[in-house]
Amino acid sequence: MTEELVKFIEARLDEEADLARRCDGDDACGTWTAHGHTVDFCQADLPGFHPTIAIHVALHDPARVLREINAKRRILARHARDPWPCHDLHDLASPYADHPDFPARA
Repeated sequence: MTEELVKFIEARLDEEADLARRCDGDDACGTWTAHGHTVDFCQADLPGFHPTIAIHVALHDPARVLREINAKRRILARHARDPWPCHDLHDLASPYADHPDFPARA
């Protein structure tokens, strides 16, 4: 089960990293920021958000997402050979429980 779960997590991290890279228009955008009802996406400002949602969106800028993915990959590497059940691997997989490929025995 550990190997199946590791492959599942790696695939999800690959998907998220690819999406984050595609969201960063010039590969050097920097940090997204929120200003009241507006999110500054570097390429353009997008108004119309509730301020709390604007902050939430801004906290998921591509650079931050990629840093988080790299941290998760380091955790995954440390635990990839742990005997099952590995609680850290289960915790890394748990946000994806609604994914159609989520391992049934995870």
